[in-house]
Amino acid sequence: MRRNAFAAALFLLISASAAGCVIVPRYQREWLADPAMDSSGDQLAQRSLRKMHGAREGAAGGDGLAAGGGCACGQ
Repeated sequence: MRRNAFAAALFLLISASAAGCVIVPRYQREWLADPAMDSSGDQLAQRSLRKMHGAREGAAGGDGLAAGGGCACGQ
């Protein structure tokens, strides 16, 4: 009985660790490259600051990025 439980636990451990090894198709990689997936979080924080600055100043553009509306609704 104890041997079967150990074998079942070992099987579950191996199958759970093997589930993380997958080849991602090229057309799905863009979703994994989201700034929220970055471990440093710096890109997401910079985007948040740019959005806040654009909404506060009531203008967009001037920082080398495409200009949009000033209300920050479409960002």
